[in-house]
Amino acid sequence: MSMRKKIMKLLYPLIMKLSKSTKNGTVLQNEKNAAPVQPFYSLGTVLNNGQPMDFSALKGKKVLLVNTASNCGYTGQYEELQKLQEEKKDDLVIIGFPANDFKEQEKDDDQTISQFCQVNYGVTFPLSKKSVVVKNPGQHPVYQWLSDPGQNGWNQHQPDWNFSKYLLDENGVLTHYFGPAISPLGPEVQQALQGRK
Repeated sequence: MSMRKKIMKLLYPLIMKLSKSTKNGTVLQNEKNAAPVQPFYSLGTVLNNGQPMDFSALKGKKVLLVNTASNCGYTGQYEELQKLQEEKKDDLVIIGFPANDFKEQEKDDDQTISQFCQVNYGVTFPLSKKSVVVKNPGQHPVYQWLSDPGQNGWNQHQPDWNFSKYLLDENGVLTHYFGPAISPLGPEVQQALQGRK
């Protein structure tokens, strides 16, 4: 782990505390229970090992999609995401989408990212190939869906920063957006995970 990464890991609790009252602490909810226009299960991704992942296999489970980066103040959330995955492994699938969209905080290639996550945080949940998650012509189709109400039914909010989180219910309905300052183990996410089945 580089010196920068070690320092960021040490500063993570302070960064979380200080940024919760900023836009990075945003929480949005699908108040009207709007159903998606385009089914989430028609989507998929290619994992960092080159294997395709068809989201139709996720039916019946909640899904948490998170754009990640290895050189970010929020990188400590890898550990929290892994803990959440272990606690909810029967009901929840977490998928990380490494991206270099915010201050170039993910310059590494897929293999290096995977190794970093496993060695430093014990990550076992799937990681997509490095992707673009912000709105531009190269945006990953999953993130196009997540930030287009014409597809997901209600939400147009794109990620505020690395470790923004989108939660879907067991029927592929987008229920929540959580900004990066919202911990995966925090009460906001925990309460949302207790939602409808």
